[in-house]
Amino acid sequence: MAVIPAGRILVAVSGGPDSTALLLALHEAGRDIVAAHFDHALREGSDAVAGEVANLCEGIGVPLISERRDEPIPKGSLQAAARTLRYAFLERARLKSGAEVVAIAHSADDLVESVVLHLLRGCGIAGFRGMPAQRGRYVRPFLNVWRREVRLFLQDRGIVAHEDPANLDTRFARVRARLLILPALERDRPGITRRFHAAALAAAQWQQAAEQAAAGRLTRRRLERMPAPVAAQALRQLYVRAGGAQPGLSRSHIEAMRRLVRPGPGGRGVDLPGGLRFRIVGELMQVIPSQQGPQAPPRLEVRSCAGCDDREAVHLRGGLQLHLGHRRPGLRMRPAGGRGTRKLQDIFVDARVPREDRDAWPLVFAGPRLAWVPGYAVDADLASLPGEPAQHVTLTPMPVASSQKVVRLETPRGDLI
Repeated sequence: MAVIPAGRILVAVSGGPDSTALLLALHEAGRDIVAAHFDHALREGSDAVAGEVANLCEGIGVPLISERRDEPIPKGSLQAAARTLRYAFLERARLKSGAEVVAIAHSADDLVESVVLHLLRGCGIAGFRGMPAQRGRYVRPFLNVWRREVRLFLQDRGIVAHEDPANLDTRFARVRARLLILPALERDRPGITRRFHAAALAAAQWQQAAEQAAAGRLTRRRLERMPAPVAAQALRQLYVRAGGAQPGLSRSHIEAMRRLVRPGPGGRGVDLPGGLRFRIVGELMQVIPSQQGPQAPPRLEVRSCAGCDDREAVHLRGGLQLHLGHRRPGLRMRPAGGRGTRKLQDIFVDARVPREDRDAWPLVFAGPRLAWVPGYAVDADLASLPGEPAQHVTLTPMPVASSQKVVRLETPRGDLI
């Protein structure tokens, strides 16, 4: 059995052989454990299985947290829906028990079956490892333990565990892999099951190395220098940190995200599962909600100034009648520090302001003329010159495209925008 971190362990117990053996093994090892059983209420007699789990826990003196499903099964795949409900229960039970980790009784056979299923669907290194030994607070200590070893363990203790009839139902892809595909491969290539297992463990080591190399702040330049597997993992980590499910990104998502990193027009993005969106702002890569919540409108603050180094302000000529507005067709300005006039659209594109931010980006006008694009550019003809009366202009709050890298341009006064 693999090493499990110290502290209290919540053991997921279905009542089947694998989870029963895991519960007993951890109990015999003297670990601080709490059992958790979720009755999906999908088959007649499931309440009897819950009773058997309760009797076992009572007999060995292990606390039990149990629930029975009382809500409709979500539409779609039955197995996927049941898994979603089960993991939601396990998280509730973990918090209630104060456990550090949740132990799941997936075995070496489960690992190989997962590898076969992932290969049939098409997968990379992360998929070829089958399933990780640890993901967050969930650990799988039995990935090196085979089912026949589990049965011998239970037989030595006189324990007869519940056998789920679903494990023989070939309507399910995992059951077909277990009862049809793997036996056929084993007949043709004896020993291939163990070779799959060894390859999965090696892939897990490669995946772990990729995860470690991908850790840290992610910028365009850093991603471009990463090997492809490491870059893919870095993007997955970015997605998960933003609240995305794991696993949740397909290869097509990863490829679309990597294409966005290459040179091209600014403000592009990639829609991702879970209502999230990947975009690049300056050098930073971000995953944000596709729909942004309402934000308080900014306030324009203007006062006289003899000169200061406030980096959040711009200094405009005195006497200008300033007001806030938003972009409209045909807006242009002559940015300080540049040459000639430019379209506002081109300023946004070059600065990689995301498309979804452009219409709401506050602009400061002097009469009908665009004077300041906060964070990006000030009109050279309207910026004050050294020694002349100036208006100190700020916005509260200052617009920021989610931690973007602000483009700063020199004004005639030497102020930075």
